[in-house]
Amino acid sequence: MADDVFSQIEPFKIKMVEPINLPDKKDRIEHLNEAGLNVFLLRGEHIVIDLLTDSGTGAMSDRQWAGLMMGDETYAGSRSFYKMEAAIQDILGFKYVIPCHQGRGAENVLHTSLIKDGDVIPGNTHFDTTKGHIEHKKGRAIDCTVKEAADPYIDLPFKGNLDLEKLESIYREYGKERIPFTVVTATCNSGGGQPVSIENMRAVKKLSEKYGIQVCLDGARYAENCYFIKMREPGMDKYSIKEISRMQAECFDMMTMSSKKDAIVNIGGFIGLRDQELYDKVKNLAILFEGFVTYGGLAGRDLEAIAVGLYEGIQEEYLGYRIGQVKFLAERLKEEGMPVMWPPGGHAVYLDMKKFLPHIGPEDLPGPAFCAELYIESGIRAVEIGTMLNGRDPETGKNRPAKLELVRLTIPRRVYTHRHMEYVVQSVKKVWERKDAIKGMDFTYEAPVLRHFTAKFKWKN
Repeated sequence: MADDVFSQIEPFKIKMVEPINLPDKKDRIEHLNEAGLNVFLLRGEHIVIDLLTDSGTGAMSDRQWAGLMMGDETYAGSRSFYKMEAAIQDILGFKYVIPCHQGRGAENVLHTSLIKDGDVIPGNTHFDTTKGHIEHKKGRAIDCTVKEAADPYIDLPFKGNLDLEKLESIYREYGKERIPFTVVTATCNSGGGQPVSIENMRAVKKLSEKYGIQVCLDGARYAENCYFIKMREPGMDKYSIKEISRMQAECFDMMTMSSKKDAIVNIGGFIGLRDQELYDKVKNLAILFEGFVTYGGLAGRDLEAIAVGLYEGIQEEYLGYRIGQVKFLAERLKEEGMPVMWPPGGHAVYLDMKKFLPHIGPEDLPGPAFCAELYIESGIRAVEIGTMLNGRDPETGKNRPAKLELVRLTIPRRVYTHRHMEYVVQSVKKVWERKDAIKGMDFTYEAPVLRHFTAKFKWKN
């Protein structure tokens, strides 16, 4: 990448803008109280900078918008499906493609096809919807991430890697009869957006083949993972992002993707498969849950935008800007003395609540408390990645303590400038300056599954 310029400036011009509004502090407090202190339940119009998620929140390009106008809305056999299918086959190499309305739709279809009561699914810090779908099918997720992932400050290039010894111990204990597949999330979201190396993925594939177990890629941010491989893994800098994408995908029997991330669209996802027998099994459930196999719950225009966005998402200039903006925010927060997870990941900056709010224990919800205070301070919305997201053990009903108590500042693609990021830095710093006065929280409402989306809280006395 010439002169690394796109880690410093945006590789695009702004053609259209959307006004944002900052309610005054009194109104922000009122809005938060109406939302039960849960920032998930705030209205978008009441937020000035939204760092809740990078899922479906990116800005599409002029070519994607042009694609919307060319979308083929044929119910079965849409031209736009075949364009999307060809892009996935070209970039990722999966022969069989099933579109779904988004990533969790893809997980629901695939997991319903493969998981039975009592199964276990090893992986590297399963994300919330992945774990939720596994447990909904009466399975159990087992975390096999390397032990270094639990240290937010150790500076290692691939903290999303799987621990091969632990993974093999799970294979030996349960066998292929109870392990329908292993899932590798790249980048590893709940582990801090940390990448997984090609070397590790190849080793996981080899080990899994030894035990007759399939491997699934959760590839919502596969392109960002490819960029880290190119930048950090010895000998990989000579390959293009597309070449690395194919190498990465070759380590997997199947793939689910929320296209709302690295395909830079507002809705959509897919399942990628290699085996026709499994495809025939999965496609029937896809028709039941999502829609016919050539639209999968999506309009033709969405399929068209995904086909374009998949290619834009692997452009090295774009990825240099994308990863560079995350790094900029992380470095600025670190300069101001904030406890930031290191090294910076691909799509977000993660703050360590154990150091930010050490007086608030996991049971008192430090992450949600910080998110509420950040909104009151600045109108910025962030999201907790910790004990609340981890949920309760379905057997004991007790909270599952998270290895890391984090708050994620998630940066949408092609939406905010560096000046927006500087406002984030100053706002977090102001919360830091009064952190000792921040109280913990108690639940007033808690759903049995994926509770963080709809929970409501009250401040502790």
